[in-house]
Amino acid sequence: MSNMFSPYSIKNLTIKNRIVMPPMCQYSVDKEDGVPNDWHSVHYVSRAVGGAGLIILEMTSVTPEGRITNRDLGLWSDEQIPHYQRLVSQIKRYDAKVGIQIAHAGRKAEDANQPVGASDIPVEVLPEETINGELKQPRALTTQEVKETIQQFKNAAERAVKAGFDTIELHGAHGYLLHQFMSPSINNRTDEYGQDLALFGEEVVKAVKSVIPSEMPLIMRLSAIEYIDGGYNLPHAINMAKRFKAAGVDVFHVSSGGEGLPGKLKPKNTPGYQVPFAREFKNQLGLPVIAVGKLSDPDLAEATISNGDAELIAIARGMLNDPYWALHAEKTLTRKVNPPFQYSRGIQ
Repeated sequence: MSNMFSPYSIKNLTIKNRIVMPPMCQYSVDKEDGVPNDWHSVHYVSRAVGGAGLIILEMTSVTPEGRITNRDLGLWSDEQIPHYQRLVSQIKRYDAKVGIQIAHAGRKAEDANQPVGASDIPVEVLPEETINGELKQPRALTTQEVKETIQQFKNAAERAVKAGFDTIELHGAHGYLLHQFMSPSINNRTDEYGQDLALFGEEVVKAVKSVIPSEMPLIMRLSAIEYIDGGYNLPHAINMAKRFKAAGVDVFHVSSGGEGLPGKLKPKNTPGYQVPFAREFKNQLGLPVIAVGKLSDPDLAEATISNGDAELIAIARGMLNDPYWALHAEKTLTRKVNPPFQYSRGIQ
């Protein structure tokens, strides 16, 4: 028996196993119109065929200016909805559930003429950690623009529901806009959104919850700690998460860092290095969590579930390397697997 291959239910979402393909940007929207194309179809559908229980589409911007690059996905227009409907229907044909991560890159929007953020504090990153090699000086959003951005998240969530997604994830990690507002090192505002670091995220959560079905789970990805010198620690993230839980978040997807150049706390990136953060979120908040971070060894992934550290595990680079990671992991752990009949001669 394998706990990783047991079903799991959150509200009206039942996943056939505990394996999540997390969002991973593909930078492959050739027409720069924000809509998925043939690459995305092959990329995501192959992982559905490969046995993933839940597939969460890559970071999808709520506004054109909020993309990391112009080759990223977006959901800022009703005209984009039919393209997502086709992709969602293709993925669901293979018994996978599908979500979408909606976000705004904020000061990390590389192709924006003028990036915006919680403040005008620039990002310090190595050139190789960017797509284009540099990041521009951001401009702080006005209070009115903050409120307009909340509406943009709400509109994108409404479109995601119309497109047929089973769940929505808000990207509040890795130094993007939601993270920028909750970070004391990045947010130096003097208005209400600077005085209360959880307020922007809280209002985004409430806005999204107001337009999605009551039984649709809302996931939020957070960085449990920051790695920059002077960055926030785990208790700060937990306090932010408590506010977001009260606003309506049902599941936390627990990652770390991404806000700038790591300092003394630079992670060693060893297998399972973020699992303790996920476990602490689960214990402190009493909500299901998704653990992520070098969990591609099937035994480690199984132990994370069996030990009660997390309800779900996200396999990122492992699935980039192997679209059929889930099938191969099931074979490793249970010695028994039922692949699509077309592949039964090769995976059995």
